[in-house]
Amino acid sequence: MKPQDIWNATYNQLELQLDRASFDTWLRAAVFLGVDDDVYCIGVHNSYAVDMLQHRLYRIVRRVLSDIAGRPTDIRFEVRKAQTASPTPAEDKHDDAPLFRFMAQQNRTPDLPETSETKQSLFSRVQNVGRPELPETELNPRFIFDRYVVNKSNQVVYEAALAVAEYPATIYNPFLIYGGVGLGKTHLLQSIANICQLKGLRTIYIPSEIFTNDLVTAIRNRSTAMFREKYRSADVLLVDDIQFIAGKDSTQEEFFHTFNALVNFNKQIILASDRHPRELKTLEDRLKSRFVGGLVADIQPPELETRLAILHMWRQEHNVNLSDDVLYTVAERAPKSIRELEGAFNRVMAQSRFGGGTISLPTVTQTMEAYSAPRERVTIDSIINITAEKLDFSVADIRGKRRTSRVNKARQIAMYLVREMTEASLPQIGEAFGGRSHTTVLHGINKIEEELEFDRILENRILKIRKAIAETR
Repeated sequence: MKPQDIWNATYNQLELQLDRASFDTWLRAAVFLGVDDDVYCIGVHNSYAVDMLQHRLYRIVRRVLSDIAGRPTDIRFEVRKAQTASPTPAEDKHDDAPLFRFMAQQNRTPDLPETSETKQSLFSRVQNVGRPELPETELNPRFIFDRYVVNKSNQVVYEAALAVAEYPATIYNPFLIYGGVGLGKTHLLQSIANICQLKGLRTIYIPSEIFTNDLVTAIRNRSTAMFREKYRSADVLLVDDIQFIAGKDSTQEEFFHTFNALVNFNKQIILASDRHPRELKTLEDRLKSRFVGGLVADIQPPELETRLAILHMWRQEHNVNLSDDVLYTVAERAPKSIRELEGAFNRVMAQSRFGGGTISLPTVTQTMEAYSAPRERVTIDSIINITAEKLDFSVADIRGKRRTSRVNKARQIAMYLVREMTEASLPQIGEAFGGRSHTTVLHGINKIEEELEFDRILENRILKIRKAIAETR
């Protein structure tokens, strides 16, 4: 096969394997540029698409290309120049397909500037813009749109989130997502933040309690002017768990003025809540009216098929040998919270690894029954104690200020397990670990998650600690 034919076949196969939103956004307009030293060069519409494809979708594109070529093949993405190369099959005439598809579902017409930019992606504004340092909370690299499993119950909120990420302060402002605990609100907010950050926008993602804590600190230090400048100069402000500002008069007052300032300067605001704003009884009416002034979208618990799809994704990511029957049993019996579903999956995965890579259906059934039965809550103290014991450290080492590499790794493992196995917030975790900041906590958690992708020794170590914690319940 000629290189052009190989790419055409790869393109068609990727269209089948990727979800429609990802394919339309990043690959629909891709073109084959040629082969340079056995590296396939693919042109895309801007540097932002290059970044996303090179870092987020590179593995799957390279795997499909290599399979079709019949040998290991490398690939490089670059910004295509005007009128170069022949178009890929079914190339889209514009880059705004996800937005226009979503707006069509809502029976609306996009309110975009009447310029040539309506004919091409607004991402062209960010070519050659570097990635700025996030001024607040670190983002979890696992929270991206490509890892969000879409189903009928969350299709609208997913499409809306993608549209807001592509066109901040142009489509819906504010954009508020609400739903129960562990259903993916934070995942969507951070997915939006990841995209906005890559586009060079000053992006702040925080839990609402951080906003309150910053305000208290500013009042105590008489630095409210700096506090206001920090939040009101953001291009995109994402606030998680906004329901916690209800009943806090000073926080609501300050957030009201911050909200107005950002909207007036055409900056994007994205919020997440566990309930619809009108159900927050102690939230001021003036904030309620503003929160519902844009788009309010809810997330419903995932149905069986969605839970099963999520489990299949985790199985592939962890490269664990769990049969389809085992995954179906977990999906059928697991709670509808995605966070608890992950806990159930981790427990079954641990048993599989300890059992030499296999696990029987009766064992899985027994495990799920035990998982769903009432049990003593896991506490931060118990996790720290068991982690310290299993890693041969003292509790004082884990909570203290020692910063050797071994102590730091043990401390980060404990933080990771606390975040996974309890409902504690980042500031609460930081306080339990010697008064560390929420950014330090999140950095440690993200570091462990990244290393788990390739470090099997670390994975086994955490599985053993998790099992010991579970046995104390």
